[in-house]
Amino acid sequence: MGWIDRDRLLVASEVALHEFDISDGASRIVAPLDANNTNTRSNDGRADPWGGFWIGTMGKAAEPGAGAIWRYWRGEVRQMYPGITIPNAISFTPGGRYAHFADSAQGKVWRVALSATDGWPEGEPEVFLDFAGRDGVPDGAVVDAEGYLWLAVWGEGCVAVHDANGQEIRRIPVPAPHTTCPAFGGPGLATLYVTSARQGLSDRALMDAPLSGQTFAIQTDAVGQPEHQVLL
Repeated sequence: MGWIDRDRLLVASEVALHEFDISDGASRIVAPLDANNTNTRSNDGRADPWGGFWIGTMGKAAEPGAGAIWRYWRGEVRQMYPGITIPNAISFTPGGRYAHFADSAQGKVWRVALSATDGWPEGEPEVFLDFAGRDGVPDGAVVDAEGYLWLAVWGEGCVAVHDANGQEIRRIPVPAPHTTCPAFGGPGLATLYVTSARQGLSDRALMDAPLSGQTFAIQTDAVGQPEHQVLL
């Protein structure tokens, strides 16, 4: 989801983007999202600096290549990158110079330059991170106010911090092996919130990591970016 104003959110469902009113629970469809495809659902999304909204879709059983990366902009939802299996890590650098997105199934995070005028991609995405040969896979991500990418690594129990060259510069451990997404919040946007999952963990693994599935709050010396506002 993304925020429209104090009382309204843009929420992605399986088949549409909805304007949701927090105050009374009312909802209306803003635009369809791959509505004619009954095999997909939404997964991971974020508002961009121009007021657009990027959203990924994927097969309900994670069928290879069934999903895509889409963008909502001024009333239109346009498919940008097809052939995605598990979309994640949608995030934007300060000032909107670059966007990131991942396919967790491929173990890759891409970076693409954006137009300063309207935020549409310029040129082809380039591989920013490649997890080939690693046990962990890239999941959700956020970029802080200084441009560092904070990436939840599913299977490695951490949030890895990468600089603008893709170099890992630090690692924040989390007491759950399947970290899923980081976010900054709290006073001064200095608290790192990290979600986690229990999916795929054996009974033994859950005994070793009983906090799996919970959300963690970690004080950091970093500052997050305020989330961008969606413009309808």
